[in-house]
Amino acid sequence: MSKKISDDLNTFNQLAKYLIDSSKKMGVSKYIEAEKVLTNFNIELNENEISDKKLVEYLKKIISYTPKTSTNLFFNQLFGGIDSKAMLGDLLAVILNNSMSTYKIAGPMILIEKEIIKNVCKIINYPSNSGGTIPTGGSMSNFMSMVLARDKKIKSIKHKGISDKLICYTSDNSHYSISKNASFTGIGKDNVRYINTNHFGEMITKDLEIAIKKDIKNGHVPFLINATMGTTVMGAIDPLNDISSICQKYSLWMHVDGAYGGATIFSKKYNNLNKGIEKSDSFCFNAHKTLGAPLSSSIFVVREKNHLHYSFQNEAEYLYQTDSDEYNLGKSSFECGRRNNSLKFWTLWKSIGTEGLSYKIDHNYYLANIAYDYVKNNTNYTLFSKKNSLSICFNYKDYDPIQICTNLYKNNILMVGYGECNGNVFIRMVCVNRENDKEDILNFFKYLENFADNKN
Repeated sequence: MSKKISDDLNTFNQLAKYLIDSSKKMGVSKYIEAEKVLTNFNIELNENEISDKKLVEYLKKIISYTPKTSTNLFFNQLFGGIDSKAMLGDLLAVILNNSMSTYKIAGPMILIEKEIIKNVCKIINYPSNSGGTIPTGGSMSNFMSMVLARDKKIKSIKHKGISDKLICYTSDNSHYSISKNASFTGIGKDNVRYINTNHFGEMITKDLEIAIKKDIKNGHVPFLINATMGTTVMGAIDPLNDISSICQKYSLWMHVDGAYGGATIFSKKYNNLNKGIEKSDSFCFNAHKTLGAPLSSSIFVVREKNHLHYSFQNEAEYLYQTDSDEYNLGKSSFECGRRNNSLKFWTLWKSIGTEGLSYKIDHNYYLANIAYDYVKNNTNYTLFSKKNSLSICFNYKDYDPIQICTNLYKNNILMVGYGECNGNVFIRMVCVNRENDKEDILNFFKYLENFADNKN
């Protein structure tokens, strides 16, 4: 490796120190309208090189206006905070720059990924012939599940294309990737059935079965039920056991999208939320959402790994020149030139153990329940979510939630988003930053109340 890499790593350390030291002063992010970025920042690409000093100057300004998702004032997205050991693994993956397609070019990293998959499958009680991969995110995991379910239902589709009208089912609070994936896989967006949810955002399985029976009567071919374990807005968990029974009854693939809430598999205290997950055909979770791994860190596992090989294997002599299919992971993944997203989760898991992962999850729920209790016991608030959800959904007095969230963001007080479920619009507070404590949660409400009462 060149000396230049070593020099630039020193520059990186300076920028990282600047970010850490100034984060308390900068808050989540200085606000700037998107249209003004070009006129206020020197981000235009130029013909000639610039000095390192100038580059650092530009980067510091960009850092100042970029949202700091690891601060204790960020409650906006389904992630927050970065574990330092996971960050270490991610930085090493960048420098090593391996592709995870073959053992020849990734070496021990292939075994690291397989070790993660093996242990996740063991934790959720999948059989010994299970397997998986580490895709680029939850959307890709959901895409792969749809492909696997499609190919299992009608094997000839892989070669001849779709001729039947295939139907998949998901809740009306599920992730938007289900609709996109139906388009990508040839199923068609119009062939996604969105099942009603209750006031907590959980799928109503009675309506699910009614929809399946109607489609069968009309000559359609149901093939997949997507169950959500932690909906994007409410953090709701669909009734997995009931959905599993329906899948068995009608021979449907059951995928559990646990991108948000699936990491509870590591918790001893909250493992009751996982009941029924062992009956699924595929399952995914995002370690970057609730465990502090850097983006992106998604794990996708299947009950029977042969489905991965059937749907994604394709011969390429120029690539697969050594070792068996067991170690050439490009044959069981949608992506070939796949970034090494395994190492960061491995360094995290290896350093703190499964017990440490359990503590992280338990702490998330500890913080969320502090927020839940605060809202529930305060007459100025209207509560929409239920206990043991990482998303606390509420409104404060009669203020417009959209206006409050927007103004808090523009004034750099804190960053929180809003959501909608069953006709209700509300503030959605996400409690997944393990670096926060009780004081940080209570400060959130103090800042919100002071700002709303004095500025709105």
